[in-house]
Amino acid sequence: MNISNLVREQLGVANIKPERFREILTRLLANGVIVRDEDKTEQLLYDDIRRVETLLEDYLDVAGFLLHHDGTNQFYRLYAPGAIVDGLPEDLYDPVPALRARVSPDFVAAALALRFLYQNKLNNGDLQPQGDALINFEELAATMLTQLKRPLPSTGGEKLALLAELRRHRIITYNSAFSIGDEDALLAIRATILGIVSNDALTSALDSDGVIEVETVVEEEAP
Repeated sequence: MNISNLVREQLGVANIKPERFREILTRLLANGVIVRDEDKTEQLLYDDIRRVETLLEDYLDVAGFLLHHDGTNQFYRLYAPGAIVDGLPEDLYDPVPALRARVSPDFVAAALALRFLYQNKLNNGDLQPQGDALINFEELAATMLTQLKRPLPSTGGEKLALLAELRRHRIITYNSAFSIGDEDALLAIRATILGIVSNDALTSALDSDGVIEVETVVEEEAP
């Protein structure tokens, strides 16, 4: 029996159609993460992954990918071969740089600041029931300046574009009425940040003001 038939057989047991399995794979390979509370689409995808989790893990492992499930915060994250992730066993595969996301220094600096803020909230026991940490926009801006010596982009449009990119990577979430000028508007930092910015990357950036390390993290630690 070839691998295709084996996969179809197990999908049949789980009552998942091959087309749905391909959709799950495509979504994971394209976005790297599926968060159940993102929207209705990802809720259904997450629930279907739960039904074929072992099959999906084995299928991706053949190519060297690691599928990590955070059951507490209800998300799946896909890691490329050679990824170094806090709290997970060391990956013995060689890294594949071409599979890393190409992100901007502003994105990485913001991710580092969000990781710093999330860690502080975590240490203080100030997380929401679903594992999110709530901050306002000014907290992000102030943390980037004080901890990384790097300001946010200058224009409002650039700031909103950066927030949208962070949201697309499932690092933060915010409602449709969010405004960077509203002091009461909140950003929710998701627990997914822990798998994107490692302790080592955060410590390295903070140890020398983040000027050089932020540029390095773009290449070495990007999600």
